[in-house]
Amino acid sequence: MSLSIQLIIALTLDIIIGDPRWFPHPVRMIGTLCHWLEKIFRRPMHPVGLKLSGAAVFLIVTGVTAVITWEILTALLGLYAIVSTIAALLVLYLSVAGGDLVHHSNNVFQALQSNDISQARNAVALLVGRDTDSMDRTTISRACVESVSENLVDGITAPLFWAILSAFGAAFFSSPPIIGAATGALTYKAINTMDSMFGYKDKRYIDFGYVAAVMDDLFNFLPARITGFSIIAAAYLLGNDSRQSMRVFFEDRLNSSSPNSGHPEAAVAGALGIQLGGPASYFGERIEKPFIGQGLRFPEAADIPICNRLVIASAFLFLLSSCVIIILVL
Repeated sequence: MSLSIQLIIALTLDIIIGDPRWFPHPVRMIGTLCHWLEKIFRRPMHPVGLKLSGAAVFLIVTGVTAVITWEILTALLGLYAIVSTIAALLVLYLSVAGGDLVHHSNNVFQALQSNDISQARNAVALLVGRDTDSMDRTTISRACVESVSENLVDGITAPLFWAILSAFGAAFFSSPPIIGAATGALTYKAINTMDSMFGYKDKRYIDFGYVAAVMDDLFNFLPARITGFSIIAAAYLLGNDSRQSMRVFFEDRLNSSSPNSGHPEAAVAGALGIQLGGPASYFGERIEKPFIGQGLRFPEAADIPICNRLVIASAFLFLLSSCVIIILVL
């Protein structure tokens, strides 16, 4: 079975099934390791010392994740090749999070359709880090679409990007591409997990989480930009406004505090003809953020399922175009 088919199977399984709660997910194991190492390395010290401690945790977590994944899959290869392939495919499937993303956003949509604002606030709180207690229908819809658009990168396309790149790297070790792909995808998830846990700009993590936040930005840099173009192409195929998607993408993709999240958000905003961004409340503090697609209409509940379809189509388009490269090179 070729790597292209294996990657398509992994993404399809994730979109259809999502992440089973009963299964010992490797990302939860990575999170436990991060928490344990933070307790060991965090000490009251100078900010420079905290940055070095955070860097040490980053190196240990990424190193342990990469080495253990590679060694286990290689050991299984020495026993039964089919078992190693299935295990690597399972790792790939668990490294993407499109199914859960769509599931959570659909819960927001269903609550809004039922006019249950309280439930909609609870549902969108599972997707965003901002305060949701005072959100109305418009701000709930906006937050949901923004989260789905942004998480297309770190939840789907970035793991696939690093899986594909690592598959090429596996050739230098005379290993099957699928082992390299699984190792690359899960190592990326380790980086993304550390950013989720440590990458805050509050007093506790501004120094300790500095390296994790910077490296997450770096590893998302290319995937975010490629994803923007994938959204524009998917908008054309689905009959959304691809021209406006391209216009807003080039005009507003840098209208974000993050160097990467604005790219998919701008492309989605233009495709759906809606305005994203603007002020939001975090931990009781109002934060002013620039608008994306300023002058377009405000988001509404009906935009959520449209956004979901656009995101899924973009993910498969991203992967299919990558598979063409795989076929030509590998």
